[in-house]
Amino acid sequence: MANYSTNNLKAGMRIVIDGNPCVIIENEFVKPGKGQAFYRVRIKDLKANKTINKTFRSGESIEAADVVETDMQYLYTDGEFWYFMNQETFDQYAVDSSAIGEAKKWITDSDICGVTLWNDSPLIVKAPNFVELEIVETDPGLRGDTASGGVKPAKLSTGAVVRVPLFIDQNEIIKVDTRSGDYVSRVKI
Repeated sequence: MANYSTNNLKAGMRIVIDGNPCVIIENEFVKPGKGQAFYRVRIKDLKANKTINKTFRSGESIEAADVVETDMQYLYTDGEFWYFMNQETFDQYAVDSSAIGEAKKWITDSDICGVTLWNDSPLIVKAPNFVELEIVETDPGLRGDTASGGVKPAKLSTGAVVRVPLFIDQNEIIKVDTRSGDYVSRVKI
């Protein structure tokens, strides 16, 4: 396994801390007036999904995490696990519901999702950046309600609720940005 020197640490690098894969969020070099220089590092544990602060001495060696990000096709869910297939090797992976997180409200059949693997085990699933979903429930937009921009809540086929313009009706298909949960546009059929 490869190692990094603390002198080479940068935001975005993946390292192993206490046997768990982590990603560096922030890295700060500190040279006190007296004593040895050190690095104050803010790390996100990919397994536990927690952010921690660590201090490393200058020149210390840290193990690199062999984390792979790959695109996989969503197949189905049985309630407890979500199943994905690697489209190159056709290997199937069962992903625990906790690893799906917020992405579960955007994923539909056959979507291509970003899956983070560590030791051939899925850690994190990211929904596609943009998805096209059908509106299953929304109030009709009333004429004259546009004084303040004119938006209303709409429930999508996956259960997610987004704010849409008043001219959008039930059973229409819209494009949504999954990173922010915002309405992007109406999809023309």
